[in-house]
Amino acid sequence: MEREDYYKVLGLNRKASKEEIKEAFRKLAVKYHPDKHSQSSQAVTERATLRFKQISEAYEVLVDDRRRADYNIRSSSSSSSSFNNRYTNNTYANNSGYGYGYRYGSNRGPNTYYNPPSPSASNAFHFAFRFLTTRAFLVNLVFAGAFFGGTVILDMSRDVLWKMHNSGKSFEDALAYIDKAKAHKDEM
Repeated sequence: MEREDYYKVLGLNRKASKEEIKEAFRKLAVKYHPDKHSQSSQAVTERATLRFKQISEAYEVLVDDRRRADYNIRSSSSSSSSFNNRYTNNTYANNSGYGYGYRYGSNRGPNTYYNPPSPSASNAFHFAFRFLTTRAFLVNLVFAGAFFGGTVILDMSRDVLWKMHNSGKSFEDALAYIDKAKAHKDEM
């Protein structure tokens, strides 16, 4: 089976903005919300609930920048059979909430969630690149760079200040002078 195309589920193209995604979700959520179909026949209610869960899942993925980028990378290589997770038998394990507790495939138990496959050699570069370009990594990198740069500047400024206030004297000469002064003070 082939993976569900989240853009088609929401009726959008791949270049849709967050606002367009939110608006499409709102319209479809109102149309297919299970509470709206509670008085309908069981078949209609089940179809609406299934559609609502598909819409909710598509929205959750596409509205989050990191998950959307991951989805776009994975869906561009949709020929990979290890990532196929389309709903089978229209079965959902958890009826306590909408969009949670999906059951992917007949070989998984109830209340299981889909875990993406571990990176293979072909897409390890993409995972490394995504990690190295995450906001948290870049913020930490900037902080570490600023800390290291500040340390270097303070170290250099100490030498400059010493030379500025003590022209002609070295630091070692000053320490020798202080030792002599202490020795002279102890003699008194």
